[in-house]
Amino acid sequence: MLKTNLSEGSATITLSGRFDFNMNKAFRDAYESLLESNEVKTLDLNFSKVEYMDSSALGMLLVLREKANEANKQVRLLNCKGVIRQVLDVAHFDRFFKIV
Repeated sequence: MLKTNLSEGSATITLSGRFDFNMNKAFRDAYESLLESNEVKTLDLNFSKVEYMDSSALGMLLVLREKANEANKQVRLLNCKGVIRQVLDVAHFDRFFKIV
């Protein structure tokens, strides 16, 4: 499940449950319009409610990063804790994203 919130130049997508391939279309649909918006400069992904994340989710994040770079937008990963933070650390995603 995804929830989107806009606020003064930034957009937040809050993910919940399992972040895996089954979320691919919904995730893409959630961020595409935000990347096209001139008002949005930063896209935050809130992981506070994510229980599970697999390698397909890492791939989706890399695709988002590429598209965000093309659109001159910054992507930040927020509230990454526990196993989610471990997955991101093992994959060295701090090289690609600001993890807050």
